[in-house]
Amino acid sequence: MSIFPFTLQDPPEHDGPLPEAADCVVIGGGVVGICAALFLARKGRRVVVLEKGRVAAEQSSRNWGWIRTQGRDVAEIPISLEARQLWRALDQQAGGRLGVATVGVSYLARNTAEMALYADWLHGAQGHPGLDSRLIDTAALRRMMPEARGTWAGALHTPSDMKGEPWVAVPEIARLAVSEGVAIREACAVRCLDIAGGRVTGVVTEGGRIRAEAVVLAGGAWSSLFLRNHGVNLPQLSVRATVLATQSCPDVHGGGAVDGRIAWRRRDDGGYSIAPSTASEFFAGPDAFRHLRAFLPLLRAGGFEVAFRGPPPRGYPDGWGTPRHWRADEQSPFERMRILDPKPRAARLARARRRFAQTFPGAGDPGMAAGWAGMIDTMPDVVPVVDHCIELPGLVVATGMCGHGFGIGPAFGRIVADMVAGDAPGHDMTRFRWGRFGPGQEIVPGPNI
Repeated sequence: MSIFPFTLQDPPEHDGPLPEAADCVVIGGGVVGICAALFLARKGRRVVVLEKGRVAAEQSSRNWGWIRTQGRDVAEIPISLEARQLWRALDQQAGGRLGVATVGVSYLARNTAEMALYADWLHGAQGHPGLDSRLIDTAALRRMMPEARGTWAGALHTPSDMKGEPWVAVPEIARLAVSEGVAIREACAVRCLDIAGGRVTGVVTEGGRIRAEAVVLAGGAWSSLFLRNHGVNLPQLSVRATVLATQSCPDVHGGGAVDGRIAWRRRDDGGYSIAPSTASEFFAGPDAFRHLRAFLPLLRAGGFEVAFRGPPPRGYPDGWGTPRHWRADEQSPFERMRILDPKPRAARLARARRRFAQTFPGAGDPGMAAGWAGMIDTMPDVVPVVDHCIELPGLVVATGMCGHGFGIGPAFGRIVADMVAGDAPGHDMTRFRWGRFGPGQEIVPGPNI
């Protein structure tokens, strides 16, 4: 299993002439956009997905690969439970190629205070059929992870949580979508929306216009910048997270787990994906100052460790030199940076690898097969926006997945398809509504565990 085959040097897998019209255009070839297109096609809609770079080349392939309900915002729990069912169904439909398996996820508590936080979450999460999260003590934890060395006070454990192989799974779902009639075009940036009579009527791409009755924006870290060009304010920022993949080594724990230092997950190729568990890194660009007030409740709540860095690198969505406005006949920022590929922090990679070896001496000292970073699109309350855009009728926005997108993506994709089709989404979507950051609205951060 190769890791990160997504480069601009390779020819696009999904190419061809652009259609003149579609029932719906999806902007963004990540997990949410691809799944939305697939479920729209199953409703009989003509759908085209437009991706500026490569399918899943950004955060949809750079995440930990967890498919979890544990630790979710209460409003996300029923959606994440649906997502687990959809992952199983999609894996079956894709011939078992998504790397999906039920492995269990554990949050390891460093002390009794963290156990109390986990107990509070568990109390609020009770009552959802299919949720099997539970607290376990140190003795049960030792039985579950006999190879581990640590001084944990216990854990929050969800046996039914799953994993997938992100850089394998999302491209495979894209191939499934194509087989069911979805048109996907890589290396084709959408510059702006086509608007007539105050309503979205399609998109303008670098290759021409496409007429459409509906458009879905699932642009991840680029969504806020895209909307700003149309005068629409969305308080979304991004943080950088670093991950490494080890070479093959002994199987010391088959599930996914995280403590106050590192997170890990066994991969299908016999290695582990390891990441620093805290202190994502934040680059301070113009939007950081513009949206500061919206993010103040999150900062005051604590528990979300962020290391502040200098200005964003050149060309990033919130870069100081990145244009905020451009015309349909001008090159857009999305064409200038086809793949947002942040550099990983070498020191963090080395530290995470060292801590994994300390936690699991039986794994030896596995070499590093690859290291990478990704930009996680984040909202002020740490839950996504999935709703019709009030200011731009005809546009549905699904963004700000806050690091949850891979696992919950199929369910939000299904919901987006229903929104576009005018069908009931099947869940209470109040928590994810578009207007919740407006004047007079209280911002309530989600769980900080």
